[in-house]
Amino acid sequence: MGRFGVTEILVILAVVLLLFGGKKIPELMKGLGSGIKEFKNAAKDDQKPADKKEEKIEEETK
Repeated sequence: MGRFGVTEILVILAVVLLLFGGKKIPELMKGLGSGIKEFKNAAKDDQKPADKKEEKIEEETK
C-alpha cells in the first residue's frame, strides 16, 4: 500500500459524508478530538517519574 494522494482523500471524505451526513460529522470529530486529548494526557502521565506518580496518588486518596 502506498501513500494516499489528494484524489483518494477526497473520495474517502465524500464516502464519509454520504454515510454519516453533514450533521453527524461534527459530533464524530468532537469525539475523536477528545479521545486524542485523553491519550496525550495518559502518555504524559506515563512519562513522569514513578515517585511523582506515587505522590499524586497519595494526594488524590486524601
